[in-house]
Amino acid sequence: MALIKTSNPALGQNTFSDFARSASGGNLVDASACMTLSGTVNKTGILLLCAVATAAWTWNQFMQTHDLSFAGPAMLVGALGGLVFAMVTIFKKEWSPVTAPIYALLEGFVLGGLSALLELRYPGIAMQAVALTFGTLFVMLLAYKSGLIKVTQKFRMGVVAATGGIFVLYMLEMLLGFFGIQFTTINGAGPIGIGFSLFVVAIAALNLVLDFDFVERGVACGAPKYMEWYAAFGIIVTLVWLYLEILRLLSKLRSRN
Repeated sequence: MALIKTSNPALGQNTFSDFARSASGGNLVDASACMTLSGTVNKTGILLLCAVATAAWTWNQFMQTHDLSFAGPAMLVGALGGLVFAMVTIFKKEWSPVTAPIYALLEGFVLGGLSALLELRYPGIAMQAVALTFGTLFVMLLAYKSGLIKVTQKFRMGVVAATGGIFVLYMLEMLLGFFGIQFTTINGAGPIGIGFSLFVVAIAALNLVLDFDFVERGVACGAPKYMEWYAAFGIIVTLVWLYLEILRLLSKLRSRN
């Protein structure tokens, strides 16, 4: 999650600035060629279907064979490929109608494989994580549309700062892991570990509010049609992160039993 001017790398604060300047300059824009809210919702649904399709396939393959020799490579290809296509999408937004679905398909391999692995150890955990993820999405959307959560500059700065801190911590943990140094306290199932996971889940959920705000900004400034795919990609990035963090939290809670 490289930080730009927002906590979501895909939906930076300056993402739609060029389109806004073009619209304010009096340039005529064909409304049918502009980004719409309904179009973004539809594209988000398509990307979700892509991710669910490959996740379900990976899940079924692993559950039938319990063969890690399949799940491991599938997750590795999904993780590395997803990272590559995410970066391509971020820097080449006009390619998002092609790269965003590929990213979603690749992430599905990761989500399906990891979910299946944890399902074997903690039966029912995958469906719980899915339900909590979509429940959180609905609650955050409702809170945003109702005005209960207002996206102010201070709100943005707070979410950005918190997400940046989490990103730095995860990168530090990964680097130190090569030297055998583990952050056992925050990764464990103790009160501190569970509290940390709750905090990360909350920050991931708040990122959804920022995503909704940036989508509305794009629609308001008349961004081109392909930005519907790009905005949908940004939402999927956040949903993937949220699901993984919820899965991690649930695994900690289940390990205490």
